[in-house]
Amino acid sequence: MIALGYREEGAEEPAPRPGRPPAAVPIDRARRQLFAALTGDPCAPEHSLVELARSARWTLPDAVRAVVLSSPGEAAQLASALGDTLLSLADGESCLLVADEGQGTRHTLENVLRGRPAAVGHAVPLAETASSLRWARRLLPLRTQRGAHAPEPVFVDDHLTLLLLLQDESLTRALSGRWLSPLDDLTPRQSERLEVTLLAWLESGGAPEAARTLQVHPQTVRYRLRQIEKLFGPALRDPRTRFELEMTLRSRRLLAQLRRSQARAGRRGRAVAAGMRPLGIAREARVNGL
Repeated sequence: MIALGYREEGAEEPAPRPGRPPAAVPIDRARRQLFAALTGDPCAPEHSLVELARSARWTLPDAVRAVVLSSPGEAAQLASALGDTLLSLADGESCLLVADEGQGTRHTLENVLRGRPAAVGHAVPLAETASSLRWARRLLPLRTQRGAHAPEPVFVDDHLTLLLLLQDESLTRALSGRWLSPLDDLTPRQSERLEVTLLAWLESGGAPEAARTLQVHPQTVRYRLRQIEKLFGPALRDPRTRFELEMTLRSRRLLAQLRRSQARAGRRGRAVAAGMRPLGIAREARVNGL
């Protein structure tokens, strides 16, 4: 976790001049320090938070929500629109901490963040602030868009099951090894097609509904389901097996979506870096009149 305003490791604070009291910590720095103290794992002790909050002139609420923004250029503007919030960075991402006062807080967040790609954490007591921030950051790459030009904020409250499935990738791989082994002898394309069909059937409960989800003919779904029944046998009639299969397939889909999102972010980062001219080249170009 990185918070703005922190000294570099090993750097020393300037010593106060003789005969003068230490200068008060600037409010902006105090607020970033309070953000770091709240989002640390574990959270700073209560007496430290009280002192930091006094320096930051921020009233400690009973509960908070973390907000992670995809548009850092708007961070200060959004923080102002949301009222008295804490704004800082978490591993390079612009984040806000907002006091939660019940359902009205969500309504305010929806209005202020409308049309912006952002993730809002669940409401937590102060001691669990790191959890709200962690899951908001986890959800941000998985946000869905309601139109090519209309990104919307997503709320952890609406995706609790999704996030529970993503808690441990190792367990997801273990589930896959246990429940999807009947697909091992198929080609990757065949396996993917049957996985998608099986998940659509488990989620919808019938072939016609699955066909509508997949946008294929119901007879195509029935043909694939017969293949699936041959591979999995009578286990598909067991409610526990169906539950664990659905959980496994949902987890695999979510992990694949997360990897694609991370890959796109990596490509964008490399593209930006490639477009930046090194400082030395820029200086040389100016000398040569370019």
